[in-house]
Amino acid sequence: MTYDLFIGDRMFSSWSLRGWLVFEKFNIPCQTHMVGLYAGTMAADMADIAPARLVPAVRTPDGVVVSESLAIAETLAESHPEASLWPTDAANRATARWLCAEMASGFGALRTDCPMQLLHCFNGFAPSDAVMKDVARVETLWDHARQISGNKSGWLFGDYSLADVFYTPVAARIIGYGLPVSDHARTYCLTLLADTAVRSWRDAAHKVTYDPMPYMLDLPTEPWPDFPTP
Repeated sequence: MTYDLFIGDRMFSSWSLRGWLVFEKFNIPCQTHMVGLYAGTMAADMADIAPARLVPAVRTPDGVVVSESLAIAETLAESHPEASLWPTDAANRATARWLCAEMASGFGALRTDCPMQLLHCFNGFAPSDAVMKDVARVETLWDHARQISGNKSGWLFGDYSLADVFYTPVAARIIGYGLPVSDHARTYCLTLLADTAVRSWRDAAHKVTYDPMPYMLDLPTEPWPDFPTP
């Protein structure tokens, strides 16, 4: 038996990306089911796992339905301790939990003004003060994580963890809207987006076309970063 994972449109669903990465990056098998967020079929597509109403949602091998990304992550971490979803060091683990919880509950301006889209990068986007306050907070949390872990580059806590999963869509927003960040924060964003699993997700996203394209802005665009093939 395996897990059933329900996700929305890959091009835009940041929470679905988080849910999928937990399975993909930690080698937990699942069967993926697409939910039509933009096709008007969401309620019908999720009827089998009611009362879950948002993506991602999971049905465990035992038939238990779990919604909300943080709940899904904690359920999988509990069921698969061998996968080391959280850092093994206690201080790193506590800090990673903090970062994920704040991600799940905060950054409203960044979410609202900069919806995730993996098509291209906008040029000339003017972020509001509220967005920049959110971005500054993100950088503060990333810097704190590195102070705790002692890991100055790469993943926040040395080995890849749920903290990296949860901030991958944030990286997509920062890069996709050209938000001003420090050089080391931008490097971390590019590290997250260059990951093979994330690139695979984006490649799949491009197999679906939209007319009109959601979240378009009257701004010039440039191509998504070109990451060399590993």
